[in-house]
Amino acid sequence: MIRIGILVSGRGSNMEAIIDACKEGRIDGEVVVVLSDRPDAPALEKAKRKGIPAMYVPPGKKRYSLVGEAEEEYIRILREYRVDLVCLAGFMRIIKRRFLSEFEGRIMNIHPSLLPSFPGLEAQRQAWEYGVRFSGCTVHFVDETVDGGPIILQAVVPVFDDDTPESLAERILKEEHRIYPEAIQLFAEGRLRIEGRKVKILPGGEG
Repeated sequence: MIRIGILVSGRGSNMEAIIDACKEGRIDGEVVVVLSDRPDAPALEKAKRKGIPAMYVPPGKKRYSLVGEAEEEYIRILREYRVDLVCLAGFMRIIKRRFLSEFEGRIMNIHPSLLPSFPGLEAQRQAWEYGVRFSGCTVHFVDETVDGGPIILQAVVPVFDDDTPESLAERILKEEHRIYPEAIQLFAEGRLRIEGRKVKILPGGEG
């Protein structure tokens, strides 16, 4: 059983998908703590209702990033809860080198596009405006680049002629809720190996 810490900034739908997958036995793990850079994030109350310690941790004054004392406080709490895997679920801060080195190879993120296409904010709208016929979502390990770490799993979603950015985002979100728990379970089984830019998925029973 792995111990999972989740970092959130908003409503926490992917957080809920991970918590539910753990409780239903689809992930051999337990969400032990939820942290947010926003005191008003709806995810915090949702986590508390599910009996999970959840707290606002001030992110410091550096916009979009965790650095210095703020970064150290996040690391301290995750250590305190003996977290094996850190999952970013709509966490709107860039993880920096100190944090990455502390949890090297143990930080995942979900992004609502088929990376490397459309990194950054409003990826669904980016895809819709560009006119692609297919979009989707990506689970990847986190590195120092923005949405650029080694890819673990992806899911493809068609873009229809009558789509809006909102309708496309809703269909992508359903796939996010499916593949993020799958990726976490592969990690829990010891079946993910990072080889340069690629993630190799080992057969069951190996690790």
